[in-house]
Amino acid sequence: MALKTILNYSPNFSHKKRFSKQIKFIIFHYTGMKNESDALKRLTDIQSEVSSHYLIKNNGEIIKLVPDLYVAWHAGKSSWKNYKYLNQNSIGIEITNPGYEHGYKKFTKKQIASLLKLSRFLIKKYKISPKNFLGHSDIAALRKKDPGEKFPWEYLSKNKIGIWHRLKKQDLIKNRKLKTCKIEENIFFNNLFKVGYSKNYPKDKGKNKYLRQLAKTFQRRFRQELIDGKIDQECLIISKNLIKIHN
Repeated sequence: MALKTILNYSPNFSHKKRFSKQIKFIIFHYTGMKNESDALKRLTDIQSEVSSHYLIKNNGEIIKLVPDLYVAWHAGKSSWKNYKYLNQNSIGIEITNPGYEHGYKKFTKKQIASLLKLSRFLIKKYKISPKNFLGHSDIAALRKKDPGEKFPWEYLSKNKIGIWHRLKKQDLIKNRKLKTCKIEENIFFNNLFKVGYSKNYPKDKGKNKYLRQLAKTFQRRFRQELIDGKIDQECLIISKNLIKIHN
């Protein structure tokens, strides 16, 4: 299956080649810049020391920035399961979007169509598990919010890209804003750690701040209608359902 891309190589990558079997994860990002040309310029500017393997433009065009077998600089300080600094084991895909700081908006239909095409290509080439499609915020909860709550995780999961819960809408809504006790909160966070989210937090940030941010990160992906950092019964039952999917 051929993939149509436009080449615009970035100098920002590690020059030692990796083996294809090292590629385990696909990480989705948004560019978070006012316009597309500035984003492309930054991703290809040697001074920025930032890159990804692919950029998906507003019109759906796919730009290849770094060859797959080289390590692009997109994940930074990150963690998922037993993996640290995920650049070494991932392919990074940037998607043009101004992000929270510049007027966060829905991703275009053309972008999502191209994302499906690119993801399927990478799944076939590197045997990527649907569980290993992650957002930047999943692997760096304190630092990042992208790709955010407008990213169509549910739709993508129907195409075996990323995971989503299997709960009915009416069951979720009736549990929304219902309080949890401390024991249930602990169960919720332990479920997140089992899924892959990091249980380690910087000592200067404090545990409570980290857990609240982690709850928001979870909500941006799995409960996109309400992001308040509060763990209610809806969040709890989603976390329990995700454990079933992961096992």
